Amino acid sequence: MKKILGYLIFSLFLCNNLNANPFSLPKDVGSGNSYTKSLGSGFKKHGVKIVKEKDGFPVRAGKKSVRFEVRFGDCGYDIGKWNDCKEDRQRHELSGRDFKGKKWVAFSIYLPEDFKNVDPVKLAMGQFHQRKGSPTLMFQFNRYGYYADRQLFNTTQQMVKLLDIEDMIGKWNDILIHGNFTKKESGFYKVWVNNELKYKYSGATTSGKPSYFKFGIYQTHVSRYRVSESRTYPTQVVFFDEIRHGKNREKVVGNLY
Repeated sequence: MKKILGYLIFSLFLCNNLNANPFSLPKDVGSGNSYTKSLGSGFKKHGVKIVKEKDGFPVRAGKKSVRFEVRFGDCGYDIGKWNDCKEDRQRHELSGRDFKGKKWVAFSIYLPEDFKNVDPVKLAMGQFHQRKGSPTLMFQFNRYGYYADRQLFNTTQQMVKLLDIEDMIGKWNDILIHGNFTKKESGFYKVWVNNELKYKYSGATTSGKPSYFKFGIYQTHVSRYRVSESRTYPTQVVFFDEIRHGKNREKVVGNLY
């Protein structure tokens, strides 16, 4: 009986770790956090790759960056929990560890020259989410540009443009966030773009659940894009670099400024 019980416990432990789907960022690309691939199953091989400058890929600092790709039909799922395919979504993202309270987070983002928009599909490229809860701060891209989308209880409270499209295509942009992730009124967000403060908010930032940072490509309401012979759903590719988490500004932007 003890052997059977031990085997079951080990099997459960193994399954949990397999479903965790870990993905390591080299120190050249990220620091201060560890990541798992989005959702437990359905993550494609082309979804996320570490690439090198020597192979012709764009890099913000150092010699490497991380490349995300989403093709039509790239919908993953967690068995018995969530299914992108059934919820009109598709994605390839990396999800970080849980945290509460004050946090500094930085990342650099690059859209290739041939980047294709999928508007009116909702496109997030970076977001703060709550564990077993809703998003709180999303970085949305549409036909007009890149926005900070502050949310609470799955409802947008405020959207502020950070960048125009022409400022993103074929260029690196540095995003820095300082936040206090709490349901108390002492909460706040500050968002800098290329070392310029673009957004500031004070007040509750979560519903009280632990937060975590996700980044990559996340498309919602995919069916809004009409697929036809003359308008094929485009593949999207995005590069991220310098994804840093820390307790102070210097810790996360040290390689950039």
